[in-house]
Amino acid sequence: MRWEDFLTNEFKQEYFVKLSKQLKEAYATKTIYPPKKDIFNAFAYTPLDQVKVVILGQDPYHQVSQAHGLCFSVNPGIPFPPSLNNIFKELVDDMGCALPKSGSLVSWAKQGVFLLNTYLSVEESKPLSHSKIGWELFTDHVLQVLNEQNQAIVFILWGNKAQQKAAFLNNPQHLVLRAPHPSPLSSYQGFFGSKPFSKTNSFLTQNGFQPIVWCL
Repeated sequence: MRWEDFLTNEFKQEYFVKLSKQLKEAYATKTIYPPKKDIFNAFAYTPLDQVKVVILGQDPYHQVSQAHGLCFSVNPGIPFPPSLNNIFKELVDDMGCALPKSGSLVSWAKQGVFLLNTYLSVEESKPLSHSKIGWELFTDHVLQVLNEQNQAIVFILWGNKAQQKAAFLNNPQHLVLRAPHPSPLSSYQGFFGSKPFSKTNSFLTQNGFQPIVWCL
């Protein structure tokens, strides 16, 4: 299966038809992020048969020019949101990388890191505002497809919303890493020091895959 086949089928489902109508109205009447053309960027950058790692976040950044369809990523030139800043702190500590100059995580996505949010859209300045419109069912189905893949995959679940999806990840081939969300509210409760990047590369190497070049 390819993501294109999955999405084509999913878009026909009754729940997604309702979701689409709500999204169309929301984009027409409110400020919604990411831009409509970017909602499914994670699927465009990382083909299904190339997924080695899944990072699951909560919902997109909810301020202007930040969200572009890859969880935690911002376009080059955009200041780092607090969560991304904390991810980079952990990256420096875990992998010895220099602090990145750009907040774009596209290079991760192109290496097989599928950067998915639990909910794929959000109203400006209203986190979790689109948590009840159908995205939760959509990402359930995405994770079910990933769980069924034969190649070993690392799932990195950051925060409670992401960790609730662990119920779909029962394939013993995969590795599931859980940690608090990297937001300032929870980063000191176990996110810092969780070493997700080195743990991921160790698992990938053990399973015969090229490790991810995390340094940006």
